[in-house]
Amino acid sequence: MKKNETSRGTGVPPVNVSEGNHEAITIQKRRGAYLPHWMRDQATYAVTFRLFDSLPKPVLEGFIEERSEIVKIAERMKRELTKHERKRLHELHSEKIEKYLHAGHGECWLKNPEIAKLALNAFRHFDGTRYRLICTCIMPHHVHVIVSPFSGFELQDIVQSWKSFTSKEANKILGRAGQFWQPEYYDHLVRGENDLAHAIEYVWYNPEKAGLIGWKWRWRQERGHGQDARATL
Repeated sequence: MKKNETSRGTGVPPVNVSEGNHEAITIQKRRGAYLPHWMRDQATYAVTFRLFDSLPKPVLEGFIEERSEIVKIAERMKRELTKHERKRLHELHSEKIEKYLHAGHGECWLKNPEIAKLALNAFRHFDGTRYRLICTCIMPHHVHVIVSPFSGFELQDIVQSWKSFTSKEANKILGRAGQFWQPEYYDHLVRGENDLAHAIEYVWYNPEKAGLIGWKWRWRQERGHGQDARATL
């Protein structure tokens, strides 16, 4: 699959970092648009991307600046991030990003049931062929996806495919043209079963945290066995 460079930036929950046997597999660091990203074969990622108008520009810039400072310290010392530093990177999401996402800034096009269904179906389309889809939730102006790419398929290509298809089709529904998603996305390398359980819980209950009671645009595998816990097609 051809590699397309897609920027990666903001928007994943504060996930507990647990070191386990998975650390024996080599982790590769790849430079994104703003920050380095940790990639690994046979890995699971918690991915978030959002509509282009979902955050005020000063909020986004402040978030990027603070995260970059943490990384620069490690780079100056020529070492990897410590467990504490990785944890702090995730905590910044709650402090700088989450409250604005839940406030519903921008057009919130994903509240449109037709567009929400479009996105959910797009994420599920290649489940079992290009990747294993574990959990997803479509919020009014951002989406969460927990996914394990199969061998031969790169995460950035999968996300680019999702964004390209859904932006074109959503714009048709809206009768508009132009930017739909922010160019960047955020990917968190899930480390161990506890980390995965925390990530799934965060994604699944994200609507309730935002006050969206009865929100149906989410799906997950039931206990990891490939059964629908909630399929809204």
